[in-house]
Amino acid sequence: MSETTVSNPPSRTPVYFLGIGGPNFMENTDHPAYAKLAEVGQEITTKVKPKAIVVFSAHWQGSPNKILVNVAEHTDLIYDFYGFPPHYYEYDYPNKGSPEIADRVIEKLTAADIQVERVERGLDHGVWVGFVAAFDPKRNPLNVPIVQVSLYDNEDPGQHYRMGQALQSLRDEGVLIIGAGMAVHNLRDFRAIRGTDKTMPYTFSFDEALKEAATSNPEERQAKMLALMRRHDARKAHPTLEHVLPIYVTAGAAGSDRGERLWTLPEGSLSWAQYRFGEVPSAQKEL
Repeated sequence: MSETTVSNPPSRTPVYFLGIGGPNFMENTDHPAYAKLAEVGQEITTKVKPKAIVVFSAHWQGSPNKILVNVAEHTDLIYDFYGFPPHYYEYDYPNKGSPEIADRVIEKLTAADIQVERVERGLDHGVWVGFVAAFDPKRNPLNVPIVQVSLYDNEDPGQHYRMGQALQSLRDEGVLIIGAGMAVHNLRDFRAIRGTDKTMPYTFSFDEALKEAATSNPEERQAKMLALMRRHDARKAHPTLEHVLPIYVTAGAAGSDRGERLWTLPEGSLSWAQYRFGEVPSAQKEL
């Protein structure tokens, strides 16, 4: 009898945290992180196959106690960066939103007593620059709606973790949650050591501490993640917290699923680590 391949029954989508660089990253195609983002993108489009993506970027904050949700269906890109060559402001990344998925996000957040405001805006570069690598429109088009949700405009990791917890059941509806930031992000030191081969000690130490917390037993993960920012190297790794807060959202959305660091590259005062929480749907063979 011939062998056929069938998909396993639908299950929860996994959750991802992706290290995404600045605007110049999309032209730095030889950087190891570019290829790794492309690998993750292939995994998402060919194995996870979500019906929509809800994404949190380091570059969009709401207010200290309110989350903003983009409810627009058709939006432009936001070129929220300065001093780059003119052609950087001509890049395009085809995308569409989903008012229906945005409504589901709002329902989940409201049910958890989280204040929400509907807005219409474009995708900021904290999303689309990385998505150019992960979901190249020609080689690996995403072809599903992208709904961006803001962070809080505060530095409270616990509040962001709880927001992720409020959204985790979206995973049962085929929605993929992605946090876009960096595991280590110190731009001041990045500029100071640019052109050298130096990698700061805190880049290594915090990168490993984050791995230990994010991949710990789910029952212990929240406490360990919150303890991270009390470390002696935390404010060296993140003088401001907007680039690490997306992983708190994704860890919260992971629920009882364990985290795995897929790859990392400590480089200067940055870390390009990528994480996945939960399992990738697999195919099984039947005779």
